[in-house]
Amino acid sequence: FLINNKKKGEKMKKTILMGLLPFLMMAIASSIAIGQVKVLKLGTTGRLGMPIGDAIKEALVPTVESVSGGKLKIEPFYRKSLCAEHKCGEQANQGLIALWTVSTANYGSFGTALSIFDLPYIFKSIEDADRITNKWLGIVQSEIAAQTTGHIPLAIYSSGGFRQLGNATRLVRSPKDMKGMKWRVTKSPIEYTLIKAWGGVPVPYGWGQLYQGLQSGVVEGQYVAIPWQEVAKLHEVTKYYTEIGGSWSGNVLAMDKAQWDKLSAREKQWLREGAAAFGKAVGDFDRKWVQQGTTAIKKQIKEWYVPNEAEMAEWRKGAIGAWKNAKGTFDPAKAERVLAEQNLYDFIDALKEAGAL
Repeated sequence: FLINNKKKGEKMKKTILMGLLPFLMMAIASSIAIGQVKVLKLGTTGRLGMPIGDAIKEALVPTVESVSGGKLKIEPFYRKSLCAEHKCGEQANQGLIALWTVSTANYGSFGTALSIFDLPYIFKSIEDADRITNKWLGIVQSEIAAQTTGHIPLAIYSSGGFRQLGNATRLVRSPKDMKGMKWRVTKSPIEYTLIKAWGGVPVPYGWGQLYQGLQSGVVEGQYVAIPWQEVAKLHEVTKYYTEIGGSWSGNVLAMDKAQWDKLSAREKQWLREGAAAFGKAVGDFDRKWVQQGTTAIKKQIKEWYVPNEAEMAEWRKGAIGAWKNAKGTFDPAKAERVLAEQNLYDFIDALKEAGAL
């Protein structure tokens, strides 16, 4: 009796195990599949509803997941939730994240490979900036950055187009009209030099207090990319605008080189395809963002002035000092090629005469 019961018990266990086997195999297969998925964290100041954030969500993330068949995924952390700008680069070097976005100016914390993009009047228009960057300049400078900065730039793009002048005091047609006016500047040496060379009084002032500073007269003007001026409602207190361009608002999607080197050839290709889709999307979103900001501001200000060519020559002339200060951070031959491709030969001659090129 005991022997029969023992045999029945062993048979029941075997039956139960056989029944569970398919589920166990599925669980094991699922675990293996999950283990094959590589997730790369991305830190950014970008937010949803604005070009960088939307391009990450609508282009970078789905493209990488699609081309990799789900084997490689991007996990974005928006709105400084993990880090901001060059601090993200530091976290990437520490292996805490893999990817990050940053302005070309703040990328300078890691080296001068992308400094050429911050030279005033290096680009004449957003279209010229996109064309030259995508055709050759971005490729060449990214290769230099990969060798010298500890990061791999995967895309270089605009974030707000060009900076434009807005002030609360009077119409500014040429640099001489800026004389004596107090202009808010960031900590950028190039920006400080520019405002001073144009005749203004540079006043370092925080972004968070800028609206109140303009309203109270602590500062009278600012030099900020148009979409950001519209977001901050600066046009409510600065009613005179001058479309001088000059400083391009370059931005970068980059990856820590040590982590990049550990990726397989296929993973690198998937990431490059995602970055290409991101670059196209962020460019499209950004141009619309600039246009929307410009239209909104023009409706609420007293005057939007576009300088003639003679006046623009004066604005560019004032930028020469910034080029001289930046000498040694960029390749003069490449800078000359960029300017020549836009037919800015007079500017080339002025830079050479001043010893800036």
